[in-house]
Amino acid sequence: MNTPRSCPYCQGLFVPSAFRPQQRVCGHVECQRRRKTDYHRKQRLSDPAYDQVCRDSQAKWRAAHPDYHRQWRQKHPQAVASNRQSQRRRDSNRRLGDLVKNNLASDLKPFAAKVWLLGQQGEDLAKNNLAISQVVIFQEVVARAQVLDPS
Repeated sequence: MNTPRSCPYCQGLFVPSAFRPQQRVCGHVECQRRRKTDYHRKQRLSDPAYDQVCRDSQAKWRAAHPDYHRQWRQKHPQAVASNRQSQRRRDSNRRLGDLVKNNLASDLKPFAAKVWLLGQQGEDLAKNNLAISQVVIFQEVVARAQVLDPS
């Protein structure tokens, strides 16, 4: 009799089939789906011929169903709106990511001023040495009496 094994996906114990003693994944539908997806992804990365067959199959399906995506978007307006919002967020993060490690300033001199980054996404610019921004300079106001009095 086969000894119980732990499924790598659900962590549950299962007894391998007597007909498949090398079985590594339990029989739950979700675990089997994940096993198949992992195999497919690995196979596409390692076998160029398999990857080409998959791409050809996808192209053939798209040619046979040219209006599928347009019709799907018409039937699912909430998903379209959510996707647009997510894409805007990804685009914004990509633009900020390009700025975060922008270190073109090479000869920086120490300066006794403090820089405050204001706005919703200011924390993403913390390591940025070059940013296009609006600068507001606040100077300390010194009372005239202090300036004139030498003591």
